[in-house]
Amino acid sequence: MEKEIIKVPVVAAVILEKDYRYLLVQEKQPAAYGLWNLPAGRVDVGEMLEEAAEREAKEESGYTVKIIGQVGIWHEEAEKAVKHVYAAEITDGDLKIPEDEIMDAQWFSFEEIESMKTKLRAPWILEALMQYEENFKNFA
Repeated sequence: MEKEIIKVPVVAAVILEKDYRYLLVQEKQPAAYGLWNLPAGRVDVGEMLEEAAEREAKEESGYTVKIIGQVGIWHEEAEKAVKHVYAAEITDGDLKIPEDEIMDAQWFSFEEIESMKTKLRAPWILEALMQYEENFKNFA
């Protein structure tokens, strides 16, 4: 008996921290409309994961960033995207969102993000931030 092979997209996301606050964005796409997410997006064919994370950060926030390490990998179900989350530092730029793709971008404290669990695109976002707090907080 042959098993079905499922192809899933690969997503690269970044955690940006500034003044003990984290940047979240609200996408305009129907599947995530009004929900908060890390700056993230699909990895293009031929693109390295870290390059995709840096590109997505720039596209969705206006910031040029440098990856400082991998926070973790999340994959909830076979049909859903595999999310590679990276810690990054801002090296240049100002917050500027593309109005055709992003509704809003705001900085939130960890406590504020914890209290808005139902407004996050998915549970992995809070899990990634907890992992970041545990492993990267002192290095950012």
